[in-house]
Amino acid sequence: MSRFIAALPMYDWPEVHTETDAQWVRLRDALRRRGVDAPDALTRTNMPDGSLEPAALWRDPALLFAQTCWGPMGLGLADHVQVIGQPDYSAFEGGQGELYSSAVVMRRNETPHAGVPAPADGRAVLPPDRLRGKRFAFNGADSMSGILALTSDLEAMGEGIGIFSERIVSGGHRASIVAVAEGRADVAAIDCRSWSMAQRFEPAAKELAVVGWTGRREGLPYICAQGLPRETVDALREAATEAGMLVAS
Repeated sequence: MSRFIAALPMYDWPEVHTETDAQWVRLRDALRRRGVDAPDALTRTNMPDGSLEPAALWRDPALLFAQTCWGPMGLGLADHVQVIGQPDYSAFEGGQGELYSSAVVMRRNETPHAGVPAPADGRAVLPPDRLRGKRFAFNGADSMSGILALTSDLEAMGEGIGIFSERIVSGGHRASIVAVAEGRADVAAIDCRSWSMAQRFEPAAKELAVVGWTGRREGLPYICAQGLPRETVDALREAATEAGMLVAS
């Protein structure tokens, strides 16, 4: 049994477990060809109740490969991990190479148009007058895509997160989408890949429309434990590139 663990929880919705597992198999086999004892399968639980606690996962000294957000990285996680590289968001509206943005969504019956397209230049496009006084749902306080990017872009416009009448922690992007669709919140910011997945798999997304976009920022980086030796990190980068998981540098 491998002494390492690996996980890809950030976009691992139940409907794409098979796709995520196949992605790991490609990376695992590429690592093993380079002499790295990669685990057979991804870790999907690390808590007694069967859930996965990302903060504990990211700080585990046995972490061989995972994905995180730049929000936690800026709040101390960077001291515990090494960045391997960036994924490619080009396949999703609002993404370009290693950069991604968040779709700002509201209920479709409260919007006067079908949806605002992501701007080609990656700039923030936000409607403060339509957001003012609304209830805002977000996945977590350390999420770049869910709240930090939107806060920063609003501040650049002379506004701020105080524009909202209420802030509601949902626990996840999918939960934020459902909360807005069901009327328990009015607006949410959903990273472009999660929004693309929601349009495939989450019925509540059909009730929503995009009213704006945050500016493009670096996407969710792949990481490993801080204590891994240089040769293992080099093998990770080579294997991830071979598996098509990194933007070519």
